[in-house]
Amino acid sequence: MTQEPVLVTYGSKRGGTAEIAQWIGDSLRGEQVAAVVKPAREVRSLSGYGAVVVGGALYSGRWHRDARRFTRHFTSQLQERPVWLFGSGPLDDSADEPGGENILGGNAVRKAANRVDARGYTIFGGRLARDARGFPASAMAKKRAGDYRDRGRIHAWAKSIAGEISRV
Repeated sequence: MTQEPVLVTYGSKRGGTAEIAQWIGDSLRGEQVAAVVKPAREVRSLSGYGAVVVGGALYSGRWHRDARRFTRHFTSQLQERPVWLFGSGPLDDSADEPGGENILGGNAVRKAANRVDARGYTIFGGRLARDARGFPASAMAKKRAGDYRDRGRIHAWAKSIAGEISRV
């Protein structure tokens, strides 16, 4: 495993994005890359991390506030190491289609990626339980509940990151 672990950090409201972050961490470790998975709001320093993956749920065209705050707060430190970003949220298969990064909210992830000089970014499908509480989630759940996350695509993306890290 690499000497300095990769930090996989995220902003998640209903747990779906947190689960994606865990899958990414597991995939990295499966490729012999040390990884630590933490909520973005709990990260106080990037010291000791050789690379960072930042993810956030997409809600109403916005990237989760914890992911936004994290990238703003650590901009200069992120610019000094390899970084990748992801968003999760479309409640359909649009994220898996060509141009999926252009879905609603994808622009926020792209802007953050540009600001921190990220090596790449992507958008994954989201998950919404049928019994989701709160407005507008409960209203959306009536028509779009389900799990649209493609675990194979997430693993492949994490594996490509592991490959890049091993070349650094």
